[in-house]
Parts: sequence; C-alpha cells; structure tokens
Amino acid sequence: MINYTLTHPGLLAALAESGHGSQILIADANYPHNTGAPASARRIALNLRPGLLTIDQILDVLIDAVPIEAAAVMTPPDGSWTEAIKGYGQSLGGAVPVTSYQRFDFYDAARSPNVAVVIASGDTRHYANLLLTIGVRPEATA
Repeated sequence: MINYTLTHPGLLAALAESGHGSQILIADANYPHNTGAPASARRIALNLRPGLLTIDQILDVLIDAVPIEAAAVMTPPDGSWTEAIKGYGQSLGGAVPVTSYQRFDFYDAARSPNVAVVIASGDTRHYANLLLTIGVRPEATA
C-alpha cells in the first residue's frame, strides 16, 4: 500500500509512463471517450455514476501528482467560460495558462497524438472537459 493521495493503479501507471508534453484529457460524462482521443491513449474509467467522480475531484488529485504546464478547455458556442471552467482556473492557481477552444476545435486538440491518458469522469456538466499538458518536475536540490 502506498502512502499517497493517488492510489488508482491504472492511473498511476499511465502517469508514470507520461512525460513532459504528454497530455491528460479529463472528459465529462458526455464526451466520446473512445473516439474523441487517439487510440494509443490509455483510458481510465472513473465514471462510477452520473456526478461521481467530477472533473474537479480528479483535478485536485492530479495537481498533486504531476506538474501541469498548460490547460485547455471546451467552451460553449458563445465562447463564455462556464462555472466549471472558472473553477479549473481557480484550482490551477492562475499560474497555468488556459486556452479555450470551441467544441470541434477541442475535439481536434484532444485527438492529438500527445494525448497519453483519457480519464472518463462522471461529471454531467456541459462543457466541463479539461485537457492538461504535463510540465517538468522541479529540479531536486541536494
């Protein structure tokens, strides 16, 4: 048993196999998980039931697990930021640049060969998808 907040074996392995520039798609319950990302991406099903787990809950664990360099969100047709998107910005602390895409442009970005992990959430909010880019681990000091 590990003494760490992230204990999901498949997700731990997928993150360990990812590196700088790899991307993690945390997809809402409405997202086409199988066709909306490259076939090579490892899929992790955390969509236990509608509303569980949410993208916010998953993001909170990932923030502690990997360095996040950038994020991208899917916006509604009017380009507005939903409450979900505003929450991601707060969770990321404003230090991570966030790019917004309209629906089909987001799908294109999520089908990039850099997407290494797709996490299916039970989040039922519309336009709640989040695409994270892994950064580099801070240098260890002796």
